[in-house]
Amino acid sequence: MTQSPADLIITGCTALVHDEHEEIGFVEDASIVVRGGVIEAITDDVRDLDAVERIDARGQVAMPGLINCHTHAAMVALRGIAEDLPAEEWFNDFIWPIESNLKEKDVELGARLACAEMIRGGVTCFADHYFSMDTVAAVTAESGLRAHLGEAFFSSQGAEGLEKSLEFALRNRGGANGRITTALAPHAPYTVDDADLSATAELAREHGLPVHLHASESRDQTDNSLARHGRTPIEILERTGLLDTEILIAHGTGIIDRDLPVLEGATGQVAVATAPRGYLKFAWGPTPVRALRGIGVPVGLATDGAASNNSLDVWESMALTSLVQKSAEGDPRWLTSRQALHHATLQSARAVGLGERIGSLAPGRRADIILVDLTGPHTQPVHDLAATLVHSARAGDVRTTIVDGRVLMRDRRLLTIDLPSTVGELGERLPSLVDRSHGGRIQEYDT
Repeated sequence: MTQSPADLIITGCTALVHDEHEEIGFVEDASIVVRGGVIEAITDDVRDLDAVERIDARGQVAMPGLINCHTHAAMVALRGIAEDLPAEEWFNDFIWPIESNLKEKDVELGARLACAEMIRGGVTCFADHYFSMDTVAAVTAESGLRAHLGEAFFSSQGAEGLEKSLEFALRNRGGANGRITTALAPHAPYTVDDADLSATAELAREHGLPVHLHASESRDQTDNSLARHGRTPIEILERTGLLDTEILIAHGTGIIDRDLPVLEGATGQVAVATAPRGYLKFAWGPTPVRALRGIGVPVGLATDGAASNNSLDVWESMALTSLVQKSAEGDPRWLTSRQALHHATLQSARAVGLGERIGSLAPGRRADIILVDLTGPHTQPVHDLAATLVHSARAGDVRTTIVDGRVLMRDRRLLTIDLPSTVGELGERLPSLVDRSHGGRIQEYDT
């Protein structure tokens, strides 16, 4: 019986793979066969195989698509709106007054622009924590990306906030042909009270939903929590039952030594997302990646929103994670380039609850693949391929982005998003969006 043609065959690439011990390795002159949205094989001989589509990837590295483990996609509309400020002023004087103006159309256009930026930067999956998330789910479906989405809420919204977050999660999980997973999304322990955090944990267990929230974002938050409540934010998560769920914590720079046994003893699946560029801007410390890895907590890479980070560039997050950790630990051997690549691939996949589906190039995994061109002068010569990818390659070196076997960008051309019209329409809406003359805000930053 003649086998039907494969959907896609990528030939001539160097493939980044993980061995049985999860060590990073590279396979030269590899071909990747994709069928039904899944990687069927990584082989050195496809001469006898037909395919609906072929991509010649000579001179390129095939990698698992990058995963942005914590962002606020629509906040690209606020890129650069508030610079060189401490977090309290940034929130209270700019971000939360502006966000009180948000309309669904603003979120739609911001999310579409963000998806375009991420596709062009080789991000194939993003974890988004924001408002009007039905709109983001629709844009995700349109763009072809994979996403882990949660409707954010504050206790100041009353019972409606948590109810809306639950309804969104139940309505949209499994959407976009299975590319959308969902989570309950309380904002943070300092904006969501213990009763609502406990209710979130109960609903998460009842409905089999993960939780995505901010906690221990900075050391100041931890110190203030101890002064006011006698507990760290991590201890509040334990007390309210959230550490008994599958939980993704952003950003964890305020995690201290007394939190480590709490996290290690959690009965749920705990992960942390780190977005180092924003921490440098806010003069926060680093996420304690080494300590977290030591107790088995996956740390995924993230950008946070572009309002604080200025970009959705996970390549930059990968390089900065490696460099900041070396500085923080006083040890040039930590984090290595291969360790950084592990955080960018398998650990990030685990952080968003997709560790069995994405994060590596292997038969049976979803075909979320990016092709990175290393022929440019800034990536030549290549003495250490892992170091070249982490410290020399840039988002602009991504030539092709593929999700579920579908090509979303080929040779730098976006195939699913009309970028010029999105930028133009968003620009027309910006004056009303950024108006702060009303003097209101959606929330108060007071940790």
